[in-house]
Order: sequence, then C-alpha cells, then structure tokens
Amino acid sequence: MIKSVRSNWFSNIRGDVLAGLVVALALIPEAIAFSIIAGVDPKVGLYASFCIAVVIAFVGGRPGMISAATGAMALLMVTLVKEHGLQYLLAATLLTGVLQIIAGYIKLGSLMRFVSRSVVTGFVNALAILIFMAQLPELNPNTIGVTWHVYAMTAAGLGIIYLFPYLTKAIPSPLVTIVVLTIVAMVLDLDIRTVGDMGELPDTLPMFLWPEVPLTFQTLAIIFPYSLSLAMVGLLESLMTATIVDDLTDTGSDKNRECKGQGVANIASGLLGGMAGCAMIGQSVINVKSGGRTRLSTLTAGSVLLLMVVFLGDWVAQIPMAALVAVMIMVSIGTFSWESLRNLKKHPVSTSAVMITTVVVVVATHNLAYGVFVGVLLAAMNFANKVAQFKYVNSELSADGLIRTYKVVGQVFFASADKFVEFFDFKEAVDKVVIDLCQAHFWDITSVSALDKVVLKLRREGTEVEVVGLNEASATIVDRFAVHDKPDAVDTLMGH
Repeated sequence: MIKSVRSNWFSNIRGDVLAGLVVALALIPEAIAFSIIAGVDPKVGLYASFCIAVVIAFVGGRPGMISAATGAMALLMVTLVKEHGLQYLLAATLLTGVLQIIAGYIKLGSLMRFVSRSVVTGFVNALAILIFMAQLPELNPNTIGVTWHVYAMTAAGLGIIYLFPYLTKAIPSPLVTIVVLTIVAMVLDLDIRTVGDMGELPDTLPMFLWPEVPLTFQTLAIIFPYSLSLAMVGLLESLMTATIVDDLTDTGSDKNRECKGQGVANIASGLLGGMAGCAMIGQSVINVKSGGRTRLSTLTAGSVLLLMVVFLGDWVAQIPMAALVAVMIMVSIGTFSWESLRNLKKHPVSTSAVMITTVVVVVATHNLAYGVFVGVLLAAMNFANKVAQFKYVNSELSADGLIRTYKVVGQVFFASADKFVEFFDFKEAVDKVVIDLCQAHFWDITSVSALDKVVLKLRREGTEVEVVGLNEASATIVDRFAVHDKPDAVDTLMGH
C-alpha cells in the first residue's frame, strides 16, 4: 500500500509540481473560452476545471492525465443553457456523472480494445490540427489587439520553448516562456491581448450548491439527452487520451476506473457550480512533456489553478495570450504523429484511409465522437472484408466418380456467406456430397442460412449430403438455427 502511494504520488515530486504549474497557467484561458462557448459565466468553467482536476487526481485510472472543462463538452451544452439556463446545466452535469459511473461498473472502458491503432492516430492528428486552429484567432491581424508585437512575442516564445532545454531541463521550458514573456510585456507595457481580456476572473472560492430545478420526470426528459451525449463524448475523449498518455509514458492505465473517476469528478463539479468536463489531450501532453508523471501533477494543476485565479488574479490577468499561444502551438506540433505521414506509403491503403477519414471527420465537424465512430466503423468494415477474403474451398472427386468432397477453409459469416455458396456446383451429377468443415468456423445466422441453402439445393437435385467436422462453437449455432435437417426444410427454402 505504502509502495503504491509513493509510486502514484511521490516518485517524481519536483517534475510533477513544475508540470502542474505549467498546466494550471495554460488551463485558465481555455476554461474561460469554453465557458464563453457554452454561454455561461467564466467562473463556471474555472470552477469545473479546478474541481475535476483535483477529484480525478484521486479517483482516476490514468496517473498524469489532466481532466477539466473542454471544448468538446462545451459545444454540447449550448442549446441546453440557451433554452433552460445554468441550473439545468448543473443538473445535467450531475446526471452525466451518474451515467459515467454506471459505464465504469458495466466495464464499457474495455471497449477501447476495439479501437484500432489507425483510428487512435487519426484522433491524435485531428486534435493536433484543432489545437493549432484554435490559436489562429489570437494571430488574426483583424482581431483587436493583434499587432506585430504579438507575432514577435509568439516567435520568441517558441524560441524559448525549443532552445531553453539545451541550457537546462531542470525547469519546463513552457513555464519559462510564460514567465519571461509576461515580464517583457509588463516592462515594455505592450498593448497586446492578455488573459484578463478573455473574461473576468472569479475572486471567491466555489461553494456547495444543489441545482434549483424541480425533481420531476419532465426535468429528467429535458436533461437526459444532453447528459447521455456528454457522458459518451466525455468517456470517449478521456479513454482515447488515456491511451495516448499510455503510449507517451510506456505505462498502463485502468480504463474502467477512469470511467468511474470521470463520473465522480463531474458530480463533484456539478455540486460546486461547475460544468461537465473530461480529459484534455492538449493539457495532458503539456503535462507529460513538462515532466509530469504521477497523480501529484494533476492535483497540483487543479489546486494551483484555483489559488492563482482567486488570490493572484491581478497577476494572472497580465499573462499575454501570445505566451499561451506559443505553448499550445508547441503542443499541436508535439501531438501530431509526423511518422503517420511517412507511413502513408508503407501501410496498407485501407489503414491509411481509416486514419485520414478520422482526421477529416473530426476537423470538419469539430466533434471527436463523430470522427472516432466513423473511423471505428470503417476499420470494422475493412477487417470484415479482409477476413472474408481468407477463405477457400477445395473439392475432390472420388476414384469411382460418385462422391464429391468439399473442404472449406476459413471464416464464414455475413460478409463471406455468398462466396461460400458460389464454391459449390449444384448441377454436377454425383451420388453424394461431403462438406468437410474441419477448418472452417460459422459465426452468425447468415452463415448458417448459407449452409442451409447449399445442403437443400444439393438435396433437391437428388444428391445425398453429409456435413462433417463442425467444431463445437459452430455446431452449437448450426444445431440451433439450421433448418436443412428438419422435415419441412425444402418447403422452408422454397418459401424464401
């Protein structure tokens, strides 16, 4: 127990504290921006980010991963807030947490094994592109406050981020960038956009509150569709991010615990006046690249966020957005899988198509769930098509010309059932046909129906048919659903 606590919390104290500080600074403008997207006061997103990060540090399944208010979740709240107000959003946040806890207990996190590597790569690349695109408004010359100073500060920030590690890696270069550019902006009194321009920072600690909504089925009918969408998107983004952090750190994570942890964190957020959130790939990458590895980094990020906003708000408001833009550009460059571009020529076309499709759908819709759903669907179709190809039928005629033996090799299911039927010659004049299935497997009702069709067609031509070699699993489904051995089998086939 003590060894586990030390490993999960205190094995990398300095790196975790410094990384958490960097993440906290980067979280502030994003939390404010996501609040604006959702149509709520900035303090709702800031309180949510603090609460979710702190709670998930204790109950999450992936040490070192950052969870807070996110843009993907904020987009799903817009209509609810506009039509019913903040109190219904808080109620929906509580229900979201309950649904995610249920998902954890029924082990939905285990479904991540069905997400192929090409979908994960597409997800990562799409997020990198979205993170970069989100910085463009801060670099748009038509935006108020964007002058040549902004471009110079951003370039200087990127220079510090990439060159400072050559001097020392004791302090995360993104933290140095934020501190140095803030000092420069204050000393030179530059007229550029700052964190304070994003929105008003709260000056009080969050308080416990229960959503002021009637506890009726009508309220449930209003919030349930939103809560279900929030729960699904939140878990999807969190589990995908956990997979990416697993790869970055060469460590494992408990996906089902993460589902439950996200649920607990969202319930806590709703009770403290915050909106629903989930894991953030951008901040998680910042954390890992800044040296964060354990739960302490996540706890530090959430705690420092609240302390800075409430007690050091005047100083935090002076941080130039150009410094944070430089950090996020670094994140987008580091997040993008550049190797995937080189692999486009090496990997099969189907694999590359899945990756590219996932990227295109996510970037076009700004909805991670749509992109991953399309990617998984396309990957499943490719897999089914490939498995269907790995099947052939050998046929041998006995020396006396009276018995034809068909030896089936491969998987027979809905995608390969028609080809299975095509291998048989129904007009050949033989006394008996033996269908040898020792090296075949029947997976579904469609494959059983195909076997029925073959057997009954041969029998209708006056041929005796014997089916041999079914393995136990195939025999079970054939015995249960096949009709070729039933008295009215021919009539059944004719009826179809």
